[in-house]
Amino acid sequence: MNRKSIRAILAKYYEVPLVNFFDSLGFSPNGITILGFVITAGAGILIACQYFLIGGLLMLGGGALDLIDGGLARRKGKASKFGAFLDSVIDRFQEGVVLLALLYYFSSSGCTLVETVRWDGFGFFSCRAGVILAYITFMASVMVSYLRARAEGLGIKCDIGIMTRPERVAAIGIAICISEWIPETILVVLFLITLLCFFTTIQRIAYSWRNLD
Repeated sequence: MNRKSIRAILAKYYEVPLVNFFDSLGFSPNGITILGFVITAGAGILIACQYFLIGGLLMLGGGALDLIDGGLARRKGKASKFGAFLDSVIDRFQEGVVLLALLYYFSSSGCTLVETVRWDGFGFFSCRAGVILAYITFMASVMVSYLRARAEGLGIKCDIGIMTRPERVAAIGIAICISEWIPETILVVLFLITLLCFFTTIQRIAYSWRNLD
């Protein structure tokens, strides 16, 4: 099953029913975008306070609304350049809020991670490692999104790559939920996301290089 087939299944069983629901409530596409951010911001507060299960579920819910605003815009015939611009900006804020919440947790006295693996005095499964990983993951995620925006500004549709935003949202959200019982899970997932984001960065640079000039 590839990404297109997954997208088709989501469109049939998730996007279309929810587009109908929010349309019946009178929501605008930009209203859905803002609602997604508000839900994600609430999830960030819960995650920072160590309510990982409910925070992770809310984060997944807020991120999933990203599939709805575009469909609602097409339904209402209100697709606009500003709507696409606002959606991209809110996407970056949503990722930033969640990773900031994790950084806050890792740097707080409530962090319970134990340094079980050490190398040269540094614990890999430690709160200090979490602070570093949260920051690097945000940097890598923004770079992936920036490369797409920069390439498309030069006339190239650059949406390729193994670790795009939907994959990041799903991976972080599920990891946060599991961290309710296994706190080390989020560290492993952040590390993997960072590696795959840097790999996606290389993919997009190479793709843009081949298609420019």
